[in-house]
Amino acid sequence: MTDIKELLDQEVCNRNNNCELSYEKPDPLLVASRYKDEYIILLCALFAYGNARLIVKFLDSLDFSLLDADDKTIDTALDGYYYRFQNSEDVKTIFKVFAKMKKENSLNNIFVDAYKKENNILEGLDAVISKIHEIADYKSQGFTFLVSSPFKRDKEGKIKQIGNAPYKRWNMYLRWMVRKDNLDMGLWTGVDTKDLLLPLDTHTFKVSQKLGLLTRKTYDLKSAMLITEKLKEFDGADPIKYDFALYRIGQEKLL
Repeated sequence: MTDIKELLDQEVCNRNNNCELSYEKPDPLLVASRYKDEYIILLCALFAYGNARLIVKFLDSLDFSLLDADDKTIDTALDGYYYRFQNSEDVKTIFKVFAKMKKENSLNNIFVDAYKKENNILEGLDAVISKIHEIADYKSQGFTFLVSSPFKRDKEGKIKQIGNAPYKRWNMYLRWMVRKDNLDMGLWTGVDTKDLLLPLDTHTFKVSQKLGLLTRKTYDLKSAMLITEKLKEFDGADPIKYDFALYRIGQEKLL
């Protein structure tokens, strides 16, 4: 593991900088990093699935000032807008929900209030996701895919680790908002980097397997947690600093 740590530490030095964000090497963070608004940045994270170039193209087409507009203005401006699994109504709804939430509370506050009870990232995520669904009062397959579902709980009220969703886009958002370096923005307070989870995608999943960071074959949240625990052996205080390096290694097929 010493050799792997040296490899990844070098990749972090090479990758965790602004030079890695360009239209030649597209990433949703290219758009998100232009803003200091946690709601705009979350939109960038939630729509960050599929081809990276097409993600950036779609995000560039959005008028984020609509988050300060009324419902009627949002409906008119986003009429006909869609992205992959989200139809026009889904896109309009997420904008209207975030516009309402912006006036009431910060995402940072909602997250931290739940997270701080046990320093549990999943509790914080569940609080934000549940709040979005509560305010939306709207259901569709596309909207649920975009926002994700709240976690299911056992009889004691504890979150159960079930299902196939790795919550990649949410964990990526947390990386952007909690970590602070030349890549991540660190706009949030009250969350410890040691508690973050790897934003597991197909690239980081396969690279982690090849490097021996993961033996499990299932692509899900449990695997993200196991890789995170392994990365803590390299840096216990900031294990997710390795995420972007792992992602680029996979994306560029360096392994």
